[in-house]
Amino acid sequence: MRGARLAWHNLAHQPTRFFVTVAGITCATLLMIVQGSLLISFLKVASKIIDATDSDLWIAGRGTPCFEFPATLERRFIDLAHGVPGVAQTGRICTRVVSFKKQDGSEQLVSLIGSEAAGSKFPVPLLARDANVIEPEALLIDESARELLKVRESFPAGVELNGRRASVIGELSGYSSFLGTPYVFTSYSDGARYADLRANETMFILVRLGAGADSEQVKRDLRGRLPGADIWTRAEFSRRAQIYWSSQTGAGSAILAAAFLGLFVGLAVVSQAVYATTMEHIEEFATLKALGARSGFVVQVITWQALASGITGYLLGVALSGPAVGKIRSAIPWLSTQTWLPAAILPVTLGMCIVASVLAVRAALSVEPARVFRA
Repeated sequence: MRGARLAWHNLAHQPTRFFVTVAGITCATLLMIVQGSLLISFLKVASKIIDATDSDLWIAGRGTPCFEFPATLERRFIDLAHGVPGVAQTGRICTRVVSFKKQDGSEQLVSLIGSEAAGSKFPVPLLARDANVIEPEALLIDESARELLKVRESFPAGVELNGRRASVIGELSGYSSFLGTPYVFTSYSDGARYADLRANETMFILVRLGAGADSEQVKRDLRGRLPGADIWTRAEFSRRAQIYWSSQTGAGSAILAAAFLGLFVGLAVVSQAVYATTMEHIEEFATLKALGARSGFVVQVITWQALASGITGYLLGVALSGPAVGKIRSAIPWLSTQTWLPAAILPVTLGMCIVASVLAVRAALSVEPARVFRA
């Protein structure tokens, strides 16, 4: 442990340099956590509506890339799907961007979602006065959109959707939109009317399988019965939506690029800080070699210095990430930090500290012991 004691002595001897190094690593850790949280949260919110359902399979119009941009299906596909062995129950969901007229007379575009209780576990039960009767023209909004939609009075609040009367009767949480068009939920029948769907059209058919049914076999049978539709498991459609938004849109590509840029910038800061700290003590390492210290001992001292700086900066960065994400969430409601993300960044941070120390070790080991005796 002599190497550890000497490392701490070197760091304590120049607290300003140690502080600067730790500050750099803290900023790098904070940057990586925030950018990583932004990317992961974006992927989760991109498939939030799909993941919120409890269906086994999704039937969508051919080529539908995600929930937000559906192709229409023929209404008769529901009856055809019921004829496939293993299909126990179906439900419908429709979505469309429509005009929401606020109580003050101004308008806002919203993403309307109409769903049947058979197709999803959100939010139809909240629209029911009792177990059997769904309130007509009733809407639910997410709490994050209440200020934007100017629903400030107590519920119900009278509004208009696409020029038709509606009433906001309550709010949900956890359904923040990333598109700038807040989600508004209603029953399927009202949703289809507000979205101007024709009677023979629908958008998504959600399928629940019977007990013991093989999902892959049911998928194959549905594809044979419905050649004009795409059939996905919920996980497959969720993944498809995430890939679409992250790789085929400007918003997703920008967030993805920013996340990788944050990672590389963070790693560069960590490497430079550790390397600079080591080179600051190059004379001490020359002295150690002049006194007969072995190369292994020098390596040990440098590694301990790198790890001490890295762990201190990492802990401070994690401590600051909570308040930082909280502040950002006021502007980006769907942002959240995954509990596993800081732990995943720890080996990355320490790994870069060690890599930087190895580069510094090469310089320290190559220094001539006689250097310390020069005037």
